[in-house]
Amino acid sequence: MKKTYHLCLSSKNETLFRCKEDFIRGINCLCLTAYRFEAPLLAYVFMSNHVHLCIRTKDPEKLFQAFWYKYTRYFNSKYGRRGHLGEPEFFKLEINGLYHLLTAIAYILRNPMHHGVAGTPFGYPYSSIRALFRKDFGWENDYECLPEKSEYRYLPRHQSLPKTFKMDKSGMILPECAIDVADVEHQFSTARSFLYYMNRLSGEKWEKEQLQDDNGQKPITLSDIESENTCQDIKTLLVNEYGRFNYNAVTDIQLCKEIDTDIVVRSGKKSIYELSEQEKKRIALFLMRKHHAPAVQIRRCLALQDERL
Repeated sequence: MKKTYHLCLSSKNETLFRCKEDFIRGINCLCLTAYRFEAPLLAYVFMSNHVHLCIRTKDPEKLFQAFWYKYTRYFNSKYGRRGHLGEPEFFKLEINGLYHLLTAIAYILRNPMHHGVAGTPFGYPYSSIRALFRKDFGWENDYECLPEKSEYRYLPRHQSLPKTFKMDKSGMILPECAIDVADVEHQFSTARSFLYYMNRLSGEKWEKEQLQDDNGQKPITLSDIESENTCQDIKTLLVNEYGRFNYNAVTDIQLCKEIDTDIVVRSGKKSIYELSEQEKKRIALFLMRKHHAPAVQIRRCLALQDERL
């Protein structure tokens, strides 16, 4: 029997996705794995150092391992890296009840806003949010599909695209092809209700609402959703929820782009994983002075293990 789960994998010491191409490959790996396992996807979001998804499946461990193995092979091959990518274990939470489900999906889709990389959940390109209520929001024809003959470039080796799947021009599988749109829209009932959940503030009211499920499960909170991601504390996430974050702060993706396409190239290396710890420290100090970015962010983008800068 399939059950509904919220799954999350994070990385404390390095970014999991360094550029647009990485995000696209990660999303495609997830969508293809869910399709192979006949596991309905309800929501997903890919952040630079963690992944959240809500899915219905019989075997969450096997599914997640299959998905992450595909992506790790791609990442390690691209960057000349070895070994497991991310934390050894992923977070798993079984979800029961309508209000618990709505809360979990809402927190997943609102994750970019909590981490200060998007002003609204709708402004972030690497989540499934734009698969929902497309007709109501006027999004039915807001993309151009990639020609079939070019699709193989964005797929894992020896993997074909299911006939029901389409890619946009960037090579990313359209979220409405992989998400069980009818089910998720049924749970939220209307586009207006969906917007309410995307814009409401965390707090006791939301937690009390989940008690209506009367299933013995404690309310899902932002602390639960972010329990495996230690890069920002809950207070900061809540401040970001109010939109009170620095829109001009450098993001992980911007830092990684500067590192990979400029600094690493000038050093004569192929990737950050060929740099020594001393070289990374010198680069870290330079970037901290240039961008006034937190040390933890700089270390993450350089995969720098030594916390002493």
